[in-house]
Amino acid sequence: MLRFLILVLALCAEAPGADNGSFSQTLFPILQQAGCPACHNANGVASSTRLHFPESGASAASIEAFGYSLIKLVDRSHPEQSLLLRKPTLRTPHTGGLRIKRGSPEEAILTAWIRKLVSVSDSELANAGKSSADADLPSQAAKVILRRLTHSQYNNTVHDLLGDQTAPARHFPSEDFVNGFLDQYDAQNVSPLLEEAYSAAAEKLAANAFRGGSTRGLISCRPSPACRDQFIRNFGARAFRRPLNTGEAKRYTALFATESNFLKSAQLVVEAMLQSPNFLFRLDDAADPKLKTYATASRLSYALWDTMPDAELMEAASRGDLSTREGVEKVPRRMLQDPRARQALDEFVAQWLRFDRVLTTSRDRRRYPNFTRETAIAMTEEARQFIGDLVWNDRNFMDAFTADYGIVSADLASIYGLPAPARELDRVQFPAESERAGLLGQALFLALSSKPDDTSVTGRGLFVREQFLCQHVPPPPATVNTNLPPSTEAHPQTNRERMLEHVNNPSCSTCHNLIDPIGFGLEKFDAVGAKRDKYKLLFQSAYHGEGKKQPPRSIELALDTKGWIAGIPDSQFSSPRELGAVLARTPQCQECVVKQYFRYVAGRMESPADSAVIRRAVEDFRDSQFRFKEAIVSLICAREFAGEQGMVHVTRNH
Repeated sequence: MLRFLILVLALCAEAPGADNGSFSQTLFPILQQAGCPACHNANGVASSTRLHFPESGASAASIEAFGYSLIKLVDRSHPEQSLLLRKPTLRTPHTGGLRIKRGSPEEAILTAWIRKLVSVSDSELANAGKSSADADLPSQAAKVILRRLTHSQYNNTVHDLLGDQTAPARHFPSEDFVNGFLDQYDAQNVSPLLEEAYSAAAEKLAANAFRGGSTRGLISCRPSPACRDQFIRNFGARAFRRPLNTGEAKRYTALFATESNFLKSAQLVVEAMLQSPNFLFRLDDAADPKLKTYATASRLSYALWDTMPDAELMEAASRGDLSTREGVEKVPRRMLQDPRARQALDEFVAQWLRFDRVLTTSRDRRRYPNFTRETAIAMTEEARQFIGDLVWNDRNFMDAFTADYGIVSADLASIYGLPAPARELDRVQFPAESERAGLLGQALFLALSSKPDDTSVTGRGLFVREQFLCQHVPPPPATVNTNLPPSTEAHPQTNRERMLEHVNNPSCSTCHNLIDPIGFGLEKFDAVGAKRDKYKLLFQSAYHGEGKKQPPRSIELALDTKGWIAGIPDSQFSSPRELGAVLARTPQCQECVVKQYFRYVAGRMESPADSAVIRRAVEDFRDSQFRFKEAIVSLICAREFAGEQGMVHVTRNH
């Protein structure tokens, strides 16, 4: 039926004097059906091109304006040479492959729209451009009132609130990664299991706080009604990160009265407050004007410290200092001097670089005997200290992809083929022949993007696309068989040779052509990050004579490690060091670093309304010679005053 409709539309488009119809009713559905919007969007693999489709749910007016904006891809003197025609029909090389067949009804409709764009007058185009600008005005940025404390934030908060160091959230149900992070608010549900965990933790934390008659500084007055009121007011304000209202104070006073012993009463109040949504959910915004500055204090503290506001920040909120640009801009630099800023950065890095994947994985012990739990921890520590050094010592953050050194332990040295360092986790220069550099040459990335028994060309390419370029690659169709034929002793193949199936299968090739070439360039390194010159296959021999088994037979194949990043000019590489150099100079990677931090602190993906905030932070990041602290300060301050006219650059400290 759809095919018939397309054919009818095409014939109508070809009829002399016929009305070509609106873009939203003719060509736009065809481009959608061809999958063009999946790549041509702000976070698609074609994000660097001039073609960005409207957001999902865009109005008809916005879609129509987009249709006219395609004039930039039309050669009005020679329409048949237009990129709008030649790329989707693969007359010109196209990263996304063939999208519209030549000679098809779909191509006829595309051609008709190109003719329409060629024939429109300059005044019509000007009006269309004005409509396009109006249609593309960013929508209101997402408003998030409450965000659940992540497990990391819960542990840090009870530590700062109660002095507790037991990290109870380690025993909570695991959190899910969404958009690459654990703190995305639209996935922060509270399951029955998590409710039970909160209740048990609150009971234990409250008991520990008053164990043996100790109050851990929570009560500093003699037991009396005035002391009771002071305790409820002070502890409540710290636990809820805002002053208690009159109704809340009355309820906790009534609860306090249910016990005759003063400390038992205080313990009961602490236990109840730790189970309150006002503790478990952080105030990210506030409808009540009186609470807005406290919401600001929470946003700042959980972004920069991963924990609750300190007394100084709460006092600034109570004075109203955080309601002005001048008041807010003083805060981040002071907070970044605090040791808690390092714990917050460590948490961001652990999630961005997916430490969990290597800490929870296993390896074939016969193939990789030097991969242990201790090795996995050393891999994460190397990346954590490596990034921390770049940030806190104000180095160029893009060195994260090009630095010719690592932070090496004895376990990692054996993988890297280096002598054991003088000290555990010491800075060690990589020799030139190692072809290692930055994060891409470290064992963490090479291991977490591999499978238990071998490397993963697709996994490595996908990680680079998603984590370092912020480009979303569409998932494979549900009906596609993702299993490749195994390499056999009779027909041994490298991973690159096996991946030819992806190239030859049309349902696979479109996406895998965007991912696999990146992984090909990293095949010199095995599933734990050790360098290899040949691809080694092991085949278990059959039993022979008296049930004895012969040792596995080994076959070694030559490696072809030529790789590239489709969509990025001059991006050919054949090693982590060469790939790192490509990424470091690529604007999409530089912007992605800022985007990833935005997603982490905002708890959501960016929207068109956030474009000005992100653009400002990226500019400040580049102007500072890629000092990450400057990106943090710029982004934090710009977020607080997003939408204000004339946003100015934050003054940098040198």
